[in-house]
Amino acid sequence: MEIFSRPQLGVALWTLGQMLLTDSAPLVKEMQYDGVVLPFTQIETPKKARQILQKNQLACYAVTPNPVDLAHPDTAVRQPAIAHVKEVIETAVALQAPLVTIRNLPGRFRPVSSKEGEVAMFETAVSHLALFAAKCNIKLTIEVVNRYESFLCVNASETVALLNRLNQPNLGLTLNAFHMNVEEQDAAATTRTVGDKLTLFYIADSNRQAIGQGHLKLGLHLWALESVPNVPIILECLPEGSDPFGADVGENGRTRILEYLKTSRSWF
Repeated sequence: MEIFSRPQLGVALWTLGQMLLTDSAPLVKEMQYDGVVLPFTQIETPKKARQILQKNQLACYAVTPNPVDLAHPDTAVRQPAIAHVKEVIETAVALQAPLVTIRNLPGRFRPVSSKEGEVAMFETAVSHLALFAAKCNIKLTIEVVNRYESFLCVNASETVALLNRLNQPNLGLTLNAFHMNVEEQDAAATTRTVGDKLTLFYIADSNRQAIGQGHLKLGLHLWALESVPNVPIILECLPEGSDPFGADVGENGRTRILEYLKTSRSWF
């Protein structure tokens, strides 16, 4: 008898660096995952990407933009960032993907001007993008990260408060077990509290390696996710010592990530 219902399982393809979708999709299928979160940089054309995914019977759970700064006080920086996310939303439509993920520029963990002003700019940008996405029948999901990667949306309660202020029905959030390990006192309780605002759940073990190779309490996460049905679990493993925001992952690192994904799949 199964204790947990069978979750939808995906792979965050950004972790494989600049590996072509024609190469990564068959590997994901072979490991018996159900879908992917697809970086915009890995989409040659939406039509070709859709054909590759369909051939390998993989869903596209979400599309991720390039790193952009939606909160920067300089309009010359912020407006191109908004325009890029709009392009990603249009690409998601062509891919028949339901979600586009958004977050502020990775690694910018302090404001350029003032936190209050940049939070307001971020909220204005997100609200504008949510209205644009709604016309395209696309949902946006804000990634909750940790204080060492951003000064915005660094925990679930802060992000839920933002969502409540904006009050846009097509806005949700994404939780990540790695970031929650830093910021949340009780990750399982946080997941339950977020409830139907949750759209994706990223997971790896506590050291971002394969499940079982750290101190992640997988059962507690799965029990919590039982109360939020139909939320895909996305594996986001990284090799030890890698640069998580580098433009590429070396061949040795990629081999280790694939081993982590195979090992992690056996837990579900």
